[in-house]
Amino acid sequence: MKSNLQFDFLVDKVKNTLTMRREFLANRQLVWDAYTKTELLEQWFAPKPMTTKTKHMDFREGGYWLYAMVEPNGTEYWGRMDYTKIQPVEMYSGLDAFSDENGNLNPALPRATWDVIFSEKGENALVESVVTYNSLSDLETVINMGMEEGMASTLEKLDELLAKLTK
Repeated sequence: MKSNLQFDFLVDKVKNTLTMRREFLANRQLVWDAYTKTELLEQWFAPKPMTTKTKHMDFREGGYWLYAMVEPNGTEYWGRMDYTKIQPVEMYSGLDAFSDENGNLNPALPRATWDVIFSEKGENALVESVVTYNSLSDLETVINMGMEEGMASTLEKLDELLAKLTK
Protein backbone atom coordinates (compact mmCIF):
# COMPACT_ATOMS: atom_id res chain seq x y z
CA MET A 1 0.00 0.00 0.00
CA LYS A 2 1.05 3.60 -0.39
CA SER A 3 3.28 4.60 2.48
CA ASN A 4 2.60 8.32 2.03
CA LEU A 5 -0.92 8.08 3.45
CA GLN A 6 -1.29 10.06 6.65
CA PHE A 7 -1.17 8.06 9.88
CA ASP A 8 -0.81 10.00 13.13
CA PHE A 9 -0.84 8.24 16.50
CA LEU A 10 -0.78 10.89 19.23
CA VAL A 11 -0.74 10.18 22.96
CA ASP A 12 -1.88 12.84 25.43
CA LYS A 13 -1.06 11.71 28.96
CA VAL A 14 -2.69 14.80 30.47
CA LYS A 15 -6.10 14.23 28.84
CA ASN A 16 -5.70 10.39 28.80
CA THR A 17 -6.41 10.28 25.06
CA LEU A 18 -5.14 8.62 21.93
CA THR A 19 -5.76 10.50 18.71
CA MET A 20 -5.38 8.51 15.52
CA ARG A 21 -5.67 10.18 12.14
CA ARG A 22 -5.61 7.95 9.10
CA GLU A 23 -6.04 8.76 5.41
CA PHE A 24 -7.52 6.24 2.97
CA LEU A 25 -7.48 6.00 -0.83
CA ALA A 26 -11.27 5.93 -1.05
CA ASN A 27 -14.19 8.30 -0.73
CA ARG A 28 -15.71 9.11 2.62
CA GLN A 29 -18.94 7.16 2.03
CA LEU A 30 -17.07 3.93 1.28
CA VAL A 31 -14.84 4.34 4.33
CA TRP A 32 -17.91 5.07 6.49
CA ASP A 33 -19.51 1.89 5.19
CA ALA A 34 -16.34 -0.08 6.01
CA TYR A 35 -16.54 1.14 9.61
CA THR A 36 -20.27 0.62 10.07
CA LYS A 37 -21.41 -2.42 8.05
CA THR A 38 -20.85 -5.91 9.45
CA GLU A 39 -19.99 -7.55 6.14
CA LEU A 40 -17.15 -5.04 5.62
CA LEU A 41 -15.98 -4.75 9.26
CA GLU A 42 -15.45 -8.49 9.41
CA GLN A 43 -12.99 -8.26 6.52
CA TRP A 44 -10.56 -5.88 8.23
CA PHE A 45 -11.17 -5.11 11.92
CA ALA A 46 -8.30 -7.04 13.54
CA PRO A 47 -4.52 -6.92 13.28
CA LYS A 48 -2.88 -9.38 10.89
CA PRO A 49 -3.03 -12.39 10.96
CA MET A 50 -6.23 -12.28 13.04
CA THR A 51 -9.75 -12.32 11.63
CA THR A 52 -12.98 -10.84 12.96
CA LYS A 53 -16.37 -12.38 13.60
CA THR A 54 -19.56 -10.64 14.66
CA LYS A 55 -22.05 -12.11 17.09
CA HIS A 56 -24.35 -9.05 17.15
CA MET A 57 -24.47 -5.75 15.24
CA ASP A 58 -27.04 -3.02 15.65
CA PHE A 59 -25.53 0.19 14.31
CA ARG A 60 -27.83 2.82 15.82
CA GLU A 61 -27.77 5.06 18.86
CA GLY A 62 -28.35 2.70 21.78
CA GLY A 63 -27.26 -0.31 19.71
CA TYR A 64 -24.02 -2.23 19.95
CA TRP A 65 -21.50 -4.39 18.11
CA LEU A 66 -20.34 -7.59 19.81
CA TYR A 67 -17.36 -9.09 18.01
CA ALA A 68 -14.29 -11.25 18.43
CA MET A 69 -10.80 -10.89 17.05
CA VAL A 70 -9.72 -14.45 16.29
CA GLU A 71 -6.16 -15.75 16.15
CA PRO A 72 -5.28 -18.39 13.51
CA ASN A 73 -5.24 -21.02 16.31
CA GLY A 74 -8.86 -20.14 17.17
CA THR A 75 -8.23 -18.07 20.33
CA GLU A 76 -10.90 -15.36 20.56
CA TYR A 77 -10.65 -11.89 22.08
CA TRP A 78 -14.11 -10.40 22.53
CA GLY A 79 -15.04 -6.75 22.43
CA ARG A 80 -18.17 -4.65 22.61
CA MET A 81 -18.83 -1.20 21.16
CA ASP A 82 -21.95 0.53 22.48
CA TYR A 83 -23.01 3.27 20.05
CA THR A 84 -23.99 6.50 21.80
CA LYS A 85 -24.19 9.05 18.97
CA ILE A 86 -24.37 8.67 15.18
CA GLN A 87 -24.38 11.35 12.49
CA PRO A 88 -24.28 9.33 9.24
CA VAL A 89 -21.14 9.72 7.12
CA GLU A 90 -19.89 12.43 9.53
CA MET A 91 -19.15 10.79 12.88
CA TYR A 92 -20.10 8.30 15.52
CA SER A 93 -19.29 7.90 19.21
CA GLY A 94 -19.32 4.82 21.32
CA LEU A 95 -18.11 3.11 24.45
CA ASP A 96 -15.60 0.37 23.65
CA ALA A 97 -14.73 -2.42 26.06
CA PHE A 98 -13.25 -5.86 26.32
CA SER A 99 -15.96 -8.40 27.02
CA ASP A 100 -16.84 -12.07 26.97
CA GLU A 101 -18.71 -13.75 24.12
CA ASN A 102 -22.04 -12.76 25.71
CA GLY A 103 -21.16 -9.05 25.85
CA ASN A 104 -20.46 -8.94 29.59
CA LEU A 105 -17.78 -6.30 30.13
CA ASN A 106 -14.39 -7.26 31.53
CA PRO A 107 -13.86 -4.85 34.46
CA ALA A 108 -10.15 -5.77 34.66
CA LEU A 109 -9.45 -4.12 31.30
CA PRO A 110 -9.95 -0.46 30.25
CA ARG A 111 -13.13 0.91 28.72
CA ALA A 112 -12.87 3.95 26.48
CA THR A 113 -15.00 6.48 24.64
CA TRP A 114 -14.33 6.57 20.89
CA ASP A 115 -15.24 9.63 18.81
CA VAL A 116 -14.71 8.71 15.16
CA ILE A 117 -14.90 11.56 12.63
CA PHE A 118 -14.97 11.11 8.86
CA SER A 119 -13.88 13.93 6.55
CA GLU A 120 -12.60 14.48 3.05
CA LYS A 121 -8.96 15.12 2.24
CA GLY A 122 -8.98 15.90 -1.46
CA GLU A 123 -10.23 12.73 -3.18
CA ASN A 124 -9.38 10.64 -0.12
CA ALA A 125 -11.10 10.10 3.20
CA LEU A 126 -9.58 11.04 6.53
CA VAL A 127 -10.70 9.29 9.71
CA GLU A 128 -9.85 10.82 13.07
CA SER A 129 -10.46 8.66 16.13
CA VAL A 130 -10.14 10.28 19.54
CA VAL A 131 -10.09 7.61 22.23
CA THR A 132 -10.56 8.82 25.81
CA TYR A 133 -9.65 6.65 28.79
CA ASN A 134 -10.74 7.10 32.42
CA SER A 135 -7.17 7.25 33.72
CA LEU A 136 -3.53 7.45 32.75
CA SER A 137 -3.18 3.87 33.95
CA ASP A 138 -5.88 2.72 31.49
CA LEU A 139 -4.19 4.62 28.66
CA GLU A 140 -0.81 3.10 29.46
CA THR A 141 -2.38 -0.38 29.67
CA VAL A 142 -3.60 -0.27 26.06
CA ILE A 143 -0.37 1.30 24.83
CA ASN A 144 1.55 -1.55 26.49
CA MET A 145 -0.86 -4.06 24.91
CA GLY A 146 0.37 -2.85 21.50
CA MET A 147 -2.42 -0.47 20.47
CA GLU A 148 -0.28 1.52 18.03
CA GLU A 149 1.12 -1.52 16.21
CA GLY A 150 -2.26 -3.25 16.29
CA MET A 151 -4.08 -0.25 14.80
CA ALA A 152 -1.42 0.22 12.12
CA SER A 153 -1.78 -3.43 11.07
CA THR A 154 -5.58 -3.31 11.23
CA LEU A 155 -5.77 -0.18 9.09
CA GLU A 156 -3.44 -1.75 6.51
CA LYS A 157 -6.05 -4.49 6.16
CA LEU A 158 -8.65 -1.77 5.57
CA ASP A 159 -6.38 -0.32 2.85
CA GLU A 160 -6.34 -3.71 1.15
CA LEU A 161 -10.11 -4.06 1.34
CA LEU A 162 -10.71 -0.56 -0.01
CA ALA A 163 -8.33 -1.26 -2.92
CA LYS A 164 -10.43 -4.32 -3.84
CA LEU A 165 -13.70 -2.42 -3.50
CA THR A 166 -12.60 0.54 -5.65
CA LYS A 167 -11.29 -1.51 -8.60
